[in-house]
Amino acid sequence: MNHPDRLPPYNTQHEHSVETPHGVLHVTLHGTRTTRRPAILTFHDVGLDSKSCFSPLFKFEEMQEIVKNFTLIHIDAPGQEEGAAAYPAGYDVHFPCNYGRIPQCFRTVIGVGVGAGAYILSKFTLANPDSVEGLVLINIDTNARGWIDWAAQKLSSVTSSLTEQILSHLFSQEELSSNTDLVQSHRERINKAPNGVNIELLWKTYNSRRDLNIDRNSTFKCPVMLVVGDQAPYEDAAVTIGDYFDRTHNMILFFCLQPAKLTEAFKYFIQGMGYMASSCMTRLSRSRTTSLSSSYSMDGSRSRSRTLSQGSQGGQMPPSPSQTMEVSC
Repeated sequence: MNHPDRLPPYNTQHEHSVETPHGVLHVTLHGTRTTRRPAILTFHDVGLDSKSCFSPLFKFEEMQEIVKNFTLIHIDAPGQEEGAAAYPAGYDVHFPCNYGRIPQCFRTVIGVGVGAGAYILSKFTLANPDSVEGLVLINIDTNARGWIDWAAQKLSSVTSSLTEQILSHLFSQEELSSNTDLVQSHRERINKAPNGVNIELLWKTYNSRRDLNIDRNSTFKCPVMLVVGDQAPYEDAAVTIGDYFDRTHNMILFFCLQPAKLTEAFKYFIQGMGYMASSCMTRLSRSRTTSLSSSYSMDGSRSRSRTLSQGSQGGQMPPSPSQTMEVSC
């Protein structure tokens, strides 16, 4: 894939279609191209596309410093991009996590994945450890669905619409009960999506995913920033895999997805890998009160948003990502 030496700011973009053995990947580039740094590679969740999943975060004012210093590569799963045509009847979709390799334009990447996208990038990293310098995994579940989950999903498919099934994956029961503006917005978007059949196929294949078998003997070799929202459907699964991470690498367990706090945490994480050393931490570093810990407590006031567009106020921030730690906010 060819792209210019200098890409425009985030509000403009370069779009490409990449042919793979399992379908066409829609790829959007933002930021600056540099061979001295890894690209930031993102993958969205089921029911979302790269725009609805990541735009609120990467358009955030304080994120622009990162956008100006890195190339952003947003990947849409086949048939999931905005405006994608519906698959014909009988089309056999392959879930992207089955790809042996995700097409690469850069030597290494920093992966940022949400939900299903976090699973996809985790599988890619386990298969290609030398290609990934760091991972940001948001609301991840690395496990295959058990029999109880499988039965519950079968029942849900009979009693609930596709839209409501996906919303229960994206949001907590509290958020669904409150019927927030964000929930209503995504309900309307999914209901009206012209590629609804594509979304349904991806949803079904995600629910048939295989266990990644992450344990202390088989885990990531790169630094990991683990992000999970309070009462997220997969909160317990995300917290559990933290116990299997190599404690000699950087890992942050972060319970708040407000863009300001997530941006600041992301900057610390990148600095821990040796990039953006001169970046100024201002918003949260002045009031940080985080204590470093090698264990996980479940205390604190937390909130979540699977689309990275809202969160709670207040909280703490680590002084550096040099140790395993938990951040609650």
